[in-house]
Formats: sequence, C-alpha cells, structure tokens
Amino acid sequence: MVNLNHTSISHTIFILVGIPGLEEQHMWISIPFLISYLTAIIGNSLLIYIIVTERSLHEPMYLFLSMLAAADIVLSTTTVPKSLSIFWFNAREISLGGCITQLFFIHSTYVMESGFLLVMAFDRYIAICYPLRYNMILTNLVTGNIGLAVLLRSIGTIFPIIFLLTRLTFCKNNILPHTSCEHIGLAKYACADIRVNIWYGVFVLLITIVMDIILIATSYGLLLRAVFRIPSRDARHKALNTCGSHVCVIALFYVPGIFTFLTQRFGRHIPPHIHILLANVCALAPPMLNPIIYGVKTKQIRDKLVHVVFPRQK
Repeated sequence: MVNLNHTSISHTIFILVGIPGLEEQHMWISIPFLISYLTAIIGNSLLIYIIVTERSLHEPMYLFLSMLAAADIVLSTTTVPKSLSIFWFNAREISLGGCITQLFFIHSTYVMESGFLLVMAFDRYIAICYPLRYNMILTNLVTGNIGLAVLLRSIGTIFPIIFLLTRLTFCKNNILPHTSCEHIGLAKYACADIRVNIWYGVFVLLITIVMDIILIATSYGLLLRAVFRIPSRDARHKALNTCGSHVCVIALFYVPGIFTFLTQRFGRHIPPHIHILLANVCALAPPMLNPIIYGVKTKQIRDKLVHVVFPRQK
C-alpha cells in the first residue's frame, strides 16, 4: 500500500449537499424556496420601479429603501437559484472559484443590508428630531454619497476574505453540508491554520453587524426620547407610525440572524438540517417580506402600486 500525502491534495470542486438529512424531501422543500424567490424578485423590482418613477417618493427615506430592495434582489439571486438547481437537478457541484464568489456576494450583501438599515434609522432620527433641517442635511448628493459609502464598506470588509481563502489548501473534505457556500464553512476543510480567517470573521462581524445594531438602538433611543417629549398625542402617534415599517424590517433582518447564531454556537444537539433551514430563512425571509411590509404600511407606495397593477382604476 502506498501512503498518500493528503496535504498535497487541494480540492477545486466541492459538493453542496443541500439540506442534510432531508434529501428525499428536496422537491417539496423547493416549493417555498421558489415562492420566496419569485415574491422577492417581483416585489423588490416593483418597489424600485415605483420609487424611481414617482417623483413624490424621491426623498432620502425612499431612496434608501430602493437601495435596500436592490440588495435584496442580489441576495436572493445569489443563493436561491443554486439551491433550486440542487433540489431539482441534483446539480451539487460548485468550483472553488464559484464557491468563493458566491460567499463574497452573500456576506457583502448582508453587510450592505445592515448598513442600509442603519442609515434608514439615521434618516428617521433626522426627520423626527430635526424636521426643519431635514432637507438641508439629507440632500440628494448626501444621500447618494451615503449609499456609496455603504456599498464600499461592504465590499472593503469582505474583499480580504477572498485572499484569506485562496491562500488555503483544501485537503480534508469537499462535501459542504449546506445549500450555499459560507466563509468558515469552507475554510474549516483547509489543511492550514485558519485562525486568521476566524479572527478576521469576528472582526468584520464586530465592526459591521454588531456596530450597526448598537448605532440603530442608540438612534431609536434618542428618537423615542424626543417623541415622548412631544405634547400632542396625535403628533406622537404620527411620529411613531412613520417608524413602524422600518422597525418591522429591522426585526425581520436581525432577529433570525441572532437566533441562527445562537443555535449554531449553543445548540449542539439540534439536528444539522435545522441549522441549514434557519440559515436559509435569514436569506429568504427579508427579501420576500420587506416590499410587502413597506407596501402595506406606506400609503404613497400602496397607492402607486394599485395604480401600476390596476391602471384603469382611479
């Protein structure tokens, strides 16, 4: 027998299992995936179209919302088509380059969406606490620059992961028990020490998602303090109502992610397919429900949507 030196083997093709343990149910599982994807693409595309074509919606709040909708489309398109190809055609293979590309877009889009939720919280704070200076502070130029800064932050923080992964040799395994690629999920199959990958991942999490949550909480704390100082009950209700949609979207984005993080760290006895399903909920639910929430809660968007869908109705 010849002993093979496994460290000389570097896998360049990986196998995405899908939902481990539920392979027989993949066809049924694909139905909510498909519905979620179609809803996300149609809903967010309509939302962007309405905001772009309706001049009354050319305000910072709605411009940031259109940026969030675009990020939702990217996130859905990065994850769901590959998942459906696994479920329908058993197309489980993905190249190392394809895997790294997919995880780059997934992670950068998550950071981008978190950034847009932060600037939308800042927008509501300015609108309610400094209403007379709102248009002077958030001009179209400032709004565009903020959107560009969010984009550059997401790319800048995730881009180094490409180099951290391409330096590794993957000799342990090439079976990924997931529907998509993920940074540490891929790095753990490397032969080399991946402590740099782990610590950089923690660093990115702290300076983006965690920092955004702290700043959003601070923004809403200051906002609520200002609102409850308003003497008029109707004015207080109106101010709080303008934040309702954003609070729902924030909860929809962060709560499943936090729950998934906790189950992965402390739910060692939870079956693997539960972890994978929860991770997919984080990718599927916000893009699908964000346009629905804003469509229901925002009168201007709701009225324009009715006009688009039923053009003959007045």
